[in-house]
Amino acid sequence: MAINFEKALGIHQYTLGIRSKRSEMLASNIANADTPNYKARDISFSDALAAAKSGNQFSLEKTNTRHFTMQSDLQPGIKFRQPNQPDTGDGNTVDVQVERNQFMQNSMEYQASLSFLNSKIASLRKAIKGQ
Repeated sequence: MAINFEKALGIHQYTLGIRSKRSEMLASNIANADTPNYKARDISFSDALAAAKSGNQFSLEKTNTRHFTMQSDLQPGIKFRQPNQPDTGDGNTVDVQVERNQFMQNSMEYQASLSFLNSKIASLRKAIKGQ
């Protein structure tokens, strides 16, 4: 009997990738806190998860054999964060305290997803070994 990893691992296989991308984006926001005109970005988890589950990838379609094969830089779920405070004059929308809080929350959610996935894999190992 074949194991269907899609059913066995559930949603957790997608959440790890999204949480990882989100931590990179939040770290980039923190790193650019003093960069003029930098706009803070974040990932809409629900939008990115829906795109990951459906396999919807943004790619450009070739309509002629002479066209180049290219991938779009657009990623599902990425949005600009709305600033909580008025502009300080440099056009930067990063609020370091908000970004740190979001980063810590995302880290905890990443660890939770990783624990769930490890649990699922441990269950599969037991099933394969017949324990």
